[in-house]
Order: sequence, then C-alpha cells, then structure tokens
Amino acid sequence: MSVLRRWSPFRELRHEMRRVRREMGHLFGRRGLEAPDWSAAVVSYPPVNLWEDGDFVYAEAELPGLKLQDLEITVAGDNHLTLKGMREPSAPAKAEWHRQERGFGNFERVLMLPASVDSARVEARLENGVLTIKMAKSETAKSKRIIVKAE
Repeated sequence: MSVLRRWSPFRELRHEMRRVRREMGHLFGRRGLEAPDWSAAVVSYPPVNLWEDGDFVYAEAELPGLKLQDLEITVAGDNHLTLKGMREPSAPAKAEWHRQERGFGNFERVLMLPASVDSARVEARLENGVLTIKMAKSETAKSKRIIVKAE
C-alpha cells in the first residue's frame, strides 16, 4: 500500500538546514551562543496559496503591512501571475534590531498558473494583509463534457 504525501520542493533542503542548525547549536551551545535560525530563508516571499475550480483560478498571498500603492499584479502569457512590490521596514532606520524575521524591500514572485486565464477578467482585493486574486479561466481552458454516441 503506497502512502500519499503532499509534494514539497524544499523538503530536503529544509531537512538539511535543520540538521546543520542542530549541529551548529551543539557547537555554539557549549560556548553559550545562540545558533542562527535559517528556517525563514527557505520560504519564498510572499507565501502563496493557489487553487482552481471549474471556472476560476484563485491565488491568495500574505502581505502584512503592504500599502496598496506599493503592489503590482500582472498576468502574462495567459498563465503567468506576477506579484511585485515594495515593503517598507516597520521600525525606524536608526533603531537597534534584536531580531529581524520579517523582511522588507523589493520583491517579485512569478507563479505558473494551472490553467490559461482571461487577463481582462481578473479581480484582486487586499484586505487585512491578505491579497486575494480571482482569475476567470479562458474558454479553451475550461473542461467540456463530451457526449458519447452509441451505434
């Protein structure tokens, strides 16, 4: 009996980073130093959920603290979604940082969509730091029922 497992392209990399982190922790732990936390470096920004139904493709991205004027969304070639923007730092420039896990600066994320979409029928909404995009599938991408004739 085979086991189904969610595909995660960075699973091996995360496993290896945890192993290195554990070994660094053992090494630095003897001297009272804290090992660096590299787990955040593996994840792409912004994190995105992508799914589809019969008529639409949906994308949802976490963009806390992002201003609407600093966001650009494009659909190119019928099946490439680009999220591009600029996130400002949340603390004054002269502040003394003690921990910085939330990044800032320019970002660009290009996603290949599971189906062709009609770029004229895309809706996007930014609410409470969550960007929701609803993209209508092009007519050629929608599944069609085939009627089978019998003789």
